[in-house]
Amino acid sequence: MERHTDTRWTLGKDEIVWEVSQDRKQPHEDHLEMSGKQVSMIVRYGVNEQGNLVLSRKVVWPGLRTIPNDTHGSLMHDFELDSMPFLRINGKPNDSERPVRIQFDGMLRIASEAENGLLIERTLFPSTDAKAALEKVVVTNKSGQVITVQAADRFERVSVKGAYGIYLLNVAHDANGEQTLQPGQSMQFGIWITAKALKESDSLIDMEQEERKRQQLIEQSRSHLRLETPDQVLDRMFAFAKLRTSESIFQTRNGLMHSPGGGHYYAAVWTNDQVEYAGPLFPYLGYEPGNEATLNALRLYTNFMGPDFQPIPSSIVAEGIDIWEGAGDRGDAAMYAYGASLFALSSGDTEVANELWPAIEWCLAYCDRQKNEAGVIASDSDELENRFPSGDANLSTSSLAYAAYLYAADLAVSLGKKEVAESYKAAAAALYDAIERFFGATVEGFETYRYYEGNDVLRSWICIPLTVGINVRKAGTIQALLSPRLWTEDGLATEAGDKTFWDRSTLYGLRGMFAAGETETAAAYLASYSGRRLLGDHVPYAVEAYPEGNQRHLSAESALYCRIVTEGLFGIKPTGLSSFSCTPRLPEGWSTMALRSVQAFGRSFDVVVNALPSGIELVVSDENGSKRYTGENGTAFEVKW
Repeated sequence: MERHTDTRWTLGKDEIVWEVSQDRKQPHEDHLEMSGKQVSMIVRYGVNEQGNLVLSRKVVWPGLRTIPNDTHGSLMHDFELDSMPFLRINGKPNDSERPVRIQFDGMLRIASEAENGLLIERTLFPSTDAKAALEKVVVTNKSGQVITVQAADRFERVSVKGAYGIYLLNVAHDANGEQTLQPGQSMQFGIWITAKALKESDSLIDMEQEERKRQQLIEQSRSHLRLETPDQVLDRMFAFAKLRTSESIFQTRNGLMHSPGGGHYYAAVWTNDQVEYAGPLFPYLGYEPGNEATLNALRLYTNFMGPDFQPIPSSIVAEGIDIWEGAGDRGDAAMYAYGASLFALSSGDTEVANELWPAIEWCLAYCDRQKNEAGVIASDSDELENRFPSGDANLSTSSLAYAAYLYAADLAVSLGKKEVAESYKAAAAALYDAIERFFGATVEGFETYRYYEGNDVLRSWICIPLTVGINVRKAGTIQALLSPRLWTEDGLATEAGDKTFWDRSTLYGLRGMFAAGETETAAAYLASYSGRRLLGDHVPYAVEAYPEGNQRHLSAESALYCRIVTEGLFGIKPTGLSSFSCTPRLPEGWSTMALRSVQAFGRSFDVVVNALPSGIELVVSDENGSKRYTGENGTAFEVKW
């Protein structure tokens, strides 16, 4: 598997760049999402057949709830280019703006040539904490003539009736009338798209301050959990994935909530996206709003953990005041126990661990009650919510429950609950055997797993046992995953013979291949996937799915991308509140790789892996010094403080 070479973008210093003027593959449009605590913006940009700018925004305000106030009940509005302020050049409307260069570094930057020799530079980004989608515009006179420029309005304020009253939407700018630009001279102004409740004060927008705060968020996301490898594409996509994971946190009436985004899913939490996918990463990032949002999500679910063991809801929506459980029990208790145990261990915080312990116990007790006659965990569906069949018991739910028992056992030891730990280890061992007996099968000629009883077509989620240390069928499973029946140019098809793909299974699959010790294969496929997602036609993040959602940039998929590195490439696996197992998988040809400023287990530390003439060296360093370990590549080193 070679790196994806059909690229449109190139790497810059901290950005990716599309040299539009040198690109003959036009027209082309793309979309990406950027978020702040009270707003999210999905920007569609590109060039049309005439080479002119295509630019529109879907702006979402998660805290302004609409009617009905349900999963999708966030105020949102589309702003096309013809509804935004426009430029008059020498008294005439500018109707020709031809992009020459587009960059993304956490903000979207578009440089275009306009009439009369003007250069227009647009920088789009969300406010970090106000209900505003922002754009900075710089107009420079590149001609040898004097030119007049004026920004003119064309948006009329919109009012919308919502769950909390009337909302007012507006587009404004701070340009000061007509300006005369001498050759080489520039003018700058800001544009903001805002919404507010009727009796709420207008937001006072300081564009310089807003841009500075956005840049600070970007820099903060870069500063911790820094990946350093010989592969610049991997390093850059990892850096962007941290940003997308971190920015999609919204202020709600129930505190901070991490949410998927994508134009539909805001001010709401899911047991898979927030608890299973993103929550276990946040302690490593050192981003306190992420840890707070994860705790808020975990706490919200405890309200549904009653003595009669009814299933917990799949999602808690509308700022925490409603629920969705339309797919029944998706294995949500297994997802919760798995994610909560990992989060508690990685946090290194005894107080957090003690708070979450009763919920973890409840979820594992629920899983015990869901065991069928074969000893695997029954559920109504899985995270795909009946989009594809999953039977009465599926491989994902049982695999997550297996891992949850083991992580909960480690957590129990840290909390002095040794008898409970032993019972969970025994439950995990029994479930391990049951998974092999019930799901182990020959499917389409591969010695792998059936996803559910009666399943005879390969499914992408056969990868999940590899991610939790079940390797008895790893050879046949990896062969099946990489066969033409499942692997496509966009990663894993959900089901053999179907064109649908969800990146989440590809991201699990790549992590599983590393965890199973197939380093060279995993590294090659990760390089190909990363090249396509970072530098191809739809950039710069992991996506949700296709055709559903048109490859939305949901935030938790970016967390899963990061976990390919932390848990797959570096093999970091918590074993206690102040200990972890590290199983580095250094690819052939790499002399070193490092994770700098890791923020887990209550401390800040570096993890460096160096190639030796025979084997590898692992160096784990914090403020108190360094620990050094040597062994074969793929050795599990136990790190304790």
